[in-house]
Amino acid sequence: MDEVYDVIVLGTGLKECILSGIMSVERKKVLHMDKNDYYGGKSASLNIDQMFEHFKKEGEGSKLYGHNRDWNVDLIPKFIMSAGKLVKALVKTDVTKYLEFKSVVGSYVYKKNKVHKVPSNGQEALKSKLMGMMEKRRFKNFLQYVQNLYFKEKKALKKGYDLDKMTMKELFKKFSLDNNTIDFIGHAMALHREDSYLERPARETVDKINLYINSVSKYGNTPYIYPMYGLGELPQAFARLSAVYGGTYMLHKPIEKVHYDNEGRVMGVESEGETAKCKMVIASPEYFPEKVKVAGQVVRCICFLDHPIPNCNENESIQLIIPQSEVNRQHDIYVCSISHAHNVSKEGIWIAIVSTTVETENPKEEIKPALALLGDIKEQFYSVDDILVPTNNPLEDGVFITTGYDATSHFETTMEDVMNVYKSLTGEELQFKKKETEKKDEKTEKN
Repeated sequence: MDEVYDVIVLGTGLKECILSGIMSVERKKVLHMDKNDYYGGKSASLNIDQMFEHFKKEGEGSKLYGHNRDWNVDLIPKFIMSAGKLVKALVKTDVTKYLEFKSVVGSYVYKKNKVHKVPSNGQEALKSKLMGMMEKRRFKNFLQYVQNLYFKEKKALKKGYDLDKMTMKELFKKFSLDNNTIDFIGHAMALHREDSYLERPARETVDKINLYINSVSKYGNTPYIYPMYGLGELPQAFARLSAVYGGTYMLHKPIEKVHYDNEGRVMGVESEGETAKCKMVIASPEYFPEKVKVAGQVVRCICFLDHPIPNCNENESIQLIIPQSEVNRQHDIYVCSISHAHNVSKEGIWIAIVSTTVETENPKEEIKPALALLGDIKEQFYSVDDILVPTNNPLEDGVFITTGYDATSHFETTMEDVMNVYKSLTGEELQFKKKETEKKDEKTEKN
């Protein structure tokens, strides 16, 4: 291979495919390779036979649960915030034309040994059994403050609410909210995994709550949407985008060696006896074990149910959060449930995926409180995955490594990592507004 690529991308996980798509749109010469014969890497969606093979279960899944074409099971469960960064990236790149989405019907939280619907507006808050009457009014006042904040910032400052200086704990105190309500807001709305946010500047959490409120306003019930046929559709859509703009994709390509020059900077990737030359590499962490470290673990359990999750209004899709304080933990437990309505399972089967950050030597025990809320479980697939983070300096060796997927139930941290890699790669912030050159390209394509 004599040609030199601007970027070689290793791995077809969502992060790598987003970066590949964006770099291609920006007219970089991109070669994208994956050792697997399917898209998605760690974030793939598998059919039923692939599930049994991946988790080393005996027998053929299709003989037990029907045709492979009925199944698209996510290895890493996450929903999409409808006003979040991933949606902005989808719109910026026009990837939405390759995808179809459906809203997630219900959002729930486990408090005081019961499952409660997360209020989607002030009116629902007044009816909620999560809080007493006086607390409901304080909560409603707080929500109104957050909603109005971005239109009346100066007024907020006059009240003494400097969100960049005061902590979130101090802001909650201004509204006289009790610990139960604070726990609910911080974990079910701001979607923090643990409580360290209380001592950080309030701006961070208020922004997260505002994102939640804006996302809910898109569809009215929850802030979440989900792609038909599973999350594996997302990396494939960005791969199509890259191909439209000249990117080259190669699946089932073993990565035999990465070549460096005398100064230790990457100069090529060897596969099946051929070396593709490049200026830099973007990679999923498993391609560079010598340049990453373990920063934690996530335990997940994919469950097949023959019923919707109990006490959730028999909804076809939901998110259920168990705040850490409810089960004496340091991190929340998440349950994502989807069904045939999203074309991910055989009709009559619901998929519930439980996940949390590992804290002990017995990860399976840690998710038992969530499993107990699911009712009868027909099939279980357990996994414990390392969260790998890069240790190299990409500005020195030209290798830009993404981080592993955390336990969060949405894609905001995923997109933050994409944005960080993009900035390291280009020296510029990733902008979600389309550039004039991109608009001209679209007009040319249409003509």
